[in-house]
This record gives sequence, structure tokens and C-alpha cells, in this order.
Amino acid sequence: MSTIQVALKRAMRLDGALGAAVVDYVSRMPLGALSHSKDLDLDSAAHGGTDVVRAHLSALKLIGRKPDQLEDILVTLDSEYYLIRPLTRRTHEGLFLLLVLDRARARPDTARLELHRIEDLL
Repeated sequence: MSTIQVALKRAMRLDGALGAAVVDYVSRMPLGALSHSKDLDLDSAAHGGTDVVRAHLSALKLIGRKPDQLEDILVTLDSEYYLIRPLTRRTHEGLFLLLVLDRARARPDTARLELHRIEDLL
């Protein structure tokens, strides 16, 4: 089993996890994805997440911050959280983790910590 698949399975064990992906924000394509929800389109989420990551990185540059200062991005919807963690180590430049959570069941702080640990696996 690939390291990406191990990382995704670990992310999917979180309470409220609906889907997870490792995404290349240069190509906008997921390198791997898992979902518990047939209604969740992770390809589209990856594409949209890419725009979010690019916008945040551009904003950081404008205010004089380094890209590695960005830990994660939380997008809050009425029923879901989209948690995005750019992978900042040089070997992973251009990748991010995307985790979609059920807002009623998820604990974002716990998910943030777990994504940090998962990043260390990759």
C-alpha cells in the first residue's frame, strides 16, 4: 500500500470524516482520494481547494510572509468543514492535504493535529 493511501486511511478514521485527498495544486489533480460519501465529489473539491491554496499563498506573498508560515485553511459551510493543509517541506512543494468533515460530528482542532501528524508520514 502506498504512503498516500496509508495517510488517507488514517485521515478517514477521524470523527466526521467524509473524504480526504492528497492534491497537487500545480495540476489541480488528486494524487489519491478516499470518501465515505457518494455525494462528495473529491475531484471538484480538489480543483476548488487548489484555488483557495493559490489565493492564500498569493496573499501571504503580498503581506511579506513566507509560504511555510501557512499551517492550514479552514472553510466552514453550513454542514461541512473543508480543512486544507499545504505540505510545506521541500520534497512536497505543490501538494496539500484536503479533509472534508461533517460539521455536526467533527472536531476541527483534533483534525488539524492529525493532519499535522499525517504530513510527517508523507
